[in-house]
Amino acid sequence: MTQAISNFYKKITQDKPFFQWLDENLLALWTGFLLAFIPLYPKIPLFSPIEQYIVRVRLEDIFILIGFLIWCVYFLRGKVDWKKPIIFALIAYLVVGLASVLSAVFIIGTVPLEPLHLGKTLLHYFRNIQYFSLFFIAFSAVKSKTHIKIMLVTICVTLMAVSLYGYGQRHFYWPVYSTMNREFSKGVRLYLTEHARVQSTFAGHYDLGAYLVIILPILLAFGYQVRKLKWKIAFHAVHLLGLWLLVVSAARSSFAAYVLAVTLVTLLFAIFKATWKEKVIWGLSRYFVLGVVISATFFIYGNDIYERFLQVLKSYPEAHNTYHELNGQRIAFTDNYILIPLGIKDISMPKAKVPKGAKSTDEIDSVLVNSDTQPSTQRPSDVYEDIPDLVKVSTTSAEGVTTTSYEERDRTYSANALRYGLSLAIRLDTLWPQAIDGFYRNPLVGSGYATLNKRGPSDFTEADSTDNNFLRTLGETGALGFVTFYGAIALAIGYAAKSLGSKDPILKALAAGYIAGTIGLLGNAIYIDVFAASKVAQVFWAITGLLIAYYYLDQDQKKVQIPESKSQPKNKEVSTKKNTFRSKSKRGSTK
Repeated sequence: MTQAISNFYKKITQDKPFFQWLDENLLALWTGFLLAFIPLYPKIPLFSPIEQYIVRVRLEDIFILIGFLIWCVYFLRGKVDWKKPIIFALIAYLVVGLASVLSAVFIIGTVPLEPLHLGKTLLHYFRNIQYFSLFFIAFSAVKSKTHIKIMLVTICVTLMAVSLYGYGQRHFYWPVYSTMNREFSKGVRLYLTEHARVQSTFAGHYDLGAYLVIILPILLAFGYQVRKLKWKIAFHAVHLLGLWLLVVSAARSSFAAYVLAVTLVTLLFAIFKATWKEKVIWGLSRYFVLGVVISATFFIYGNDIYERFLQVLKSYPEAHNTYHELNGQRIAFTDNYILIPLGIKDISMPKAKVPKGAKSTDEIDSVLVNSDTQPSTQRPSDVYEDIPDLVKVSTTSAEGVTTTSYEERDRTYSANALRYGLSLAIRLDTLWPQAIDGFYRNPLVGSGYATLNKRGPSDFTEADSTDNNFLRTLGETGALGFVTFYGAIALAIGYAAKSLGSKDPILKALAAGYIAGTIGLLGNAIYIDVFAASKVAQVFWAITGLLIAYYYLDQDQKKVQIPESKSQPKNKEVSTKKNTFRSKSKRGSTK
């Protein structure tokens, strides 16, 4: 079959330069398209594979499937190099995931052998296959430095477009498509209210924040690395645009992860310097400028994220009081010595009128999760409105007819909710303990995908989350799933660490940005299921594929650069032949 496919391609490409070029570059073109389309296209659904569930099939799923099918054709033709350690780690995780599904159905019984329950678990398993397929596609796409340059330009332009759309959402009521609850995941068009968090083309502000944690460190690394002033300005400008978008998304965990990531980027580039004096001066000067930029962006545009950070301090009264004293001094200094002397009275941007008949994102907050610990009628710091709880009530008449209705009752909150806020309390009281219980059910392969939030095997939840990707992996796929999944990420970081010593400036910058972004994303995973969020996971594994592909391309180029023997005559003819050979060398070339 493989030979037949190869012969067919030879016939259609023979003596046809365009088809030969397309055959060599099709995967690269499709990868660039996916890197732009996945972040840019909003979460507008095509259809629902399981009507009762929140997960929908969207246009990017179709395009990723097409890309994977193209990759499979190249695989059958023997044109992809796949025998690499990280690929074996990914395959190992998929094997463990399948074992987890079989265990959940036939051994521990957390997934009933029914279409509804089995379908939901298999849906999550196949979603992991889809995420990893982006790695295979991108890894096989890069065959030259030109390919990687095109990918980087695509990433930059895409981030600019995502930021522009976020600006339109904030000031001109451009549409918001959310998956914060099942009803809105059907494609309901919303608009942002005054204090709603910008989410741009993503399904929620946390997903947007996690995407920026991946991309922004890479842009900063290239801003540090490139020598030409116009490119340096371009990378820093796009980075600043992304920073603004991160701040107005008001994702606290993502912002903290970003600060960690850009700190690591600056540290890595400082280490590259020759002497300790240069390391210290370069590192401190760059980090000072970066700190000023982040602080200015935060204080000008970050009212919402600022309030969310204050909620954390309220749990610690002494720190909270000290902060407010210092912040009052900061405000007075800014007003008296900066804004008033410059004649600046209002730095806010004008807003358009609310669209007629549009629904606001405030309606998302009408669906809250109750804590199951000691109740209280007080309100947590991150709950701004007393929205009553809808309780299902069943009554039976004298004739034996049962009717169901919903009654509004006052919400009650746990001690953790009152101390830490509702967001963290849901994790501490419910989500994290559920994941740990899932691990205890089967420590080797977990309790199965989409089983952690169920009260019993027959219970069906319309959405599944743990808000801690480490605990989710551990609970769903056990210790074996945890080791193989994060082992693959550790291998990717290892590839990037090896690339830091490369003489290729593009690989060096990409590696530094990737290490910092991945570590930042892992930090973000403590609070959010970032590797289960479709747009985030797809972009992450695609960029991982690009990095490792370029690493192997760099290694291949080193191999073909054979040093001249001392006895070999140094003439122009030999030199010309070598240069010709180098220019033709490509990873995965069929020549």
